[in-house]
Amino acid sequence: MKIDDIELQQKLHPAMVEGDHDFASVTDKISDVTLKKRTPFHWFIGFGISFMVAQLLLFTVIWLLANGIGIWGNNQPVGWAFDIINFVWWIGIGHAGTLISAILLLLNQKWRTSINRFAEAMTLFAVACAAMFPLLHTGRPWLAAYWLFPYPNTMGIWPNFRSPLIWDVFAVSTYATVSLLFWYVGLIPDFATLRDRAKNPFFKFVYSILSWGWRGSARHWHRYEIAYLILAGISTPLVLSVHSIVSFDFSVSQLPGWHATIFPPYFVAGAVFAGFAMVLILCIPLRRWYRMQDFITHQHLVYMAKVMLATGLIVVYGYAMEAFFGWYSASQYEVFMIKNRIWEGPYWWSYWLLIFCNGASIQLLWFERFRNSEFWLFLISIVVSVGMWLERFVIIVTSLHRDFLPSSWAMYSPRVWDWTMFVGTIGFFFTLLYLFVRFVPIISIFEVRTLLPDAHVHGHQQDFEELVNEVEDTYDKTDPPNN
Repeated sequence: MKIDDIELQQKLHPAMVEGDHDFASVTDKISDVTLKKRTPFHWFIGFGISFMVAQLLLFTVIWLLANGIGIWGNNQPVGWAFDIINFVWWIGIGHAGTLISAILLLLNQKWRTSINRFAEAMTLFAVACAAMFPLLHTGRPWLAAYWLFPYPNTMGIWPNFRSPLIWDVFAVSTYATVSLLFWYVGLIPDFATLRDRAKNPFFKFVYSILSWGWRGSARHWHRYEIAYLILAGISTPLVLSVHSIVSFDFSVSQLPGWHATIFPPYFVAGAVFAGFAMVLILCIPLRRWYRMQDFITHQHLVYMAKVMLATGLIVVYGYAMEAFFGWYSASQYEVFMIKNRIWEGPYWWSYWLLIFCNGASIQLLWFERFRNSEFWLFLISIVVSVGMWLERFVIIVTSLHRDFLPSSWAMYSPRVWDWTMFVGTIGFFFTLLYLFVRFVPIISIFEVRTLLPDAHVHGHQQDFEELVNEVEDTYDKTDPPNN
């Protein structure tokens, strides 16, 4: 093997762990973030701000339960407004965690190992935020939950199982349950590591309970790998089904602007697009604050940027097809809706801002200069997150505010309570994220250790240093040197 071949091999298969690390240094570096006695000052600042913002959610929910959904800007015909917009947006953000964990695991993509842990946590926190909105949207959840949940009751009243709203209940609850199990099973070996290293008796006791008596025996590893692969196999179809079913809330209706067969793949691609944008928003600061550049490498960011570019192009294709279907249908209502949405209606600005955020901004990712810049990746990810929220705004509001009857037309404007509810969920999301960062390993310890040369994964990985020495010896004995 030549030196040029080694350089080519490094470019094709770059190292997922940088620096001179062994098993002990990887364990020390990652576990010390959780086990350190003194919490970093920046953690208190971030947690304090997030917790204070989350109080907006608490106060808004109390006011909502006391006064009803009339405090929001919902009206007729825009009965679905910020609450459903935010529900779909949060569910979309929660998609990337399962994608990174399950599908990339089944595809044996090693670059997932450093980002899957907090991506899975992001999934759970995003689903927790999303689940609030449909429940509170009913106005009186203490009564609505009784009538809506599909359980046998003495009055013989059952929900309509042909309704996609009921499908949402099953899809989202199944997705949340499987994601929680998948996340927790992956944490068991790391909880055992923290148990063995913790000095504080209370935390040692807590981690002992959470690790379920893990001892790292061959039987434990065998059962762990089987359970992990089974959960990954179950999670994979959920990635496609959950947001497809969320799209059915719209596409099974006869409303112009919603009735489109492209919605399921279009929504799934958009969910992955928004999810990877949020992963980049989270991991870029985390890797700097906790000095994890050796584990969340530059190559991880490049891979995520490429996935975001690919899914973003699918989403832009969906926008084009949505407009084409409206024109090609030859339905006067569909044609009117497309014209009203794009340039004739009062919300035309939201559509073109959406195109800029989700279509124009990601074109920078074609260029290596922008993919290699943390600043530009972070900025583009924020723009994409805003654009994906605008996408839901455009789909819901611009389709509802112009009904079949001009006499029922009305404008929608969010009130202050709509904004406090939305901003409060963002604070709640980051509050949970800060607690996760402080008490749980943000990177999978044992999976990162399998990437080291010393691990000899599957019994055929050769130590890279030995390979380089062997090539250098061959190079010295070769005449001429360029052979």
